Amino acid sequence: MNKSRLEAFSDGVFAIIITIMILELKIPDGTSWEVIHPLLPKFLSYVLSFVYIAIYWNNHHHLMHTVHKINAGMMWANMHLLFWLSLVPFATGWMGETNFDKVTVAVYGGLLLLSGLAYTTLSYTIRGTYKEETPLTKALASSDIKGMASIACYTAGILLALFVHPLISAFLYTAVAIMWVVPSKRIEKALEEEHKH
Repeated sequence: MNKSRLEAFSDGVFAIIITIMILELKIPDGTSWEVIHPLLPKFLSYVLSFVYIAIYWNNHHHLMHTVHKINAGMMWANMHLLFWLSLVPFATGWMGETNFDKVTVAVYGGLLLLSGLAYTTLSYTIRGTYKEETPLTKALASSDIKGMASIACYTAGILLALFVHPLISAFLYTAVAIMWVVPSKRIEKALEEEHKH
């Protein structure tokens, strides 16, 4: 299978996820603050999820640049990631609709956790196709620390939502998103080095 076909399919799924999320934001009946105010939780949920989908799309794009050859394991690992991400519109809508209720914030955190684990699995699967360690595999491994920290934060967020306060969890999920906004520079440098040789 050609790498570009896998990327094109994944890009299509990312685009559909964003489209579904924006369709959840209903146009208010009027222009007063009273009709707009109830939409704020939905809008904030949408913004957070949009940022997460953008982060996954950017990092997925970088990750696919490290792929030399597609295999069945990689295709299934990619589908595994897309499965969890495809549930983001549901979790986003539910969290916004319930005004960040503790159960929905915990479910959202669980989805972020499963998506993070799926992304890590895809990264490991790609690294497994290399027969020896290269600057590129080292660069991929360097993001593992950030990945493990994210998984720990998502787990903490789930517990905080259920037993302390859901807004603390929402801030924690936002902090993790900020940590991932800029894709790994090490991967970019390693790719540049590889193209020179």
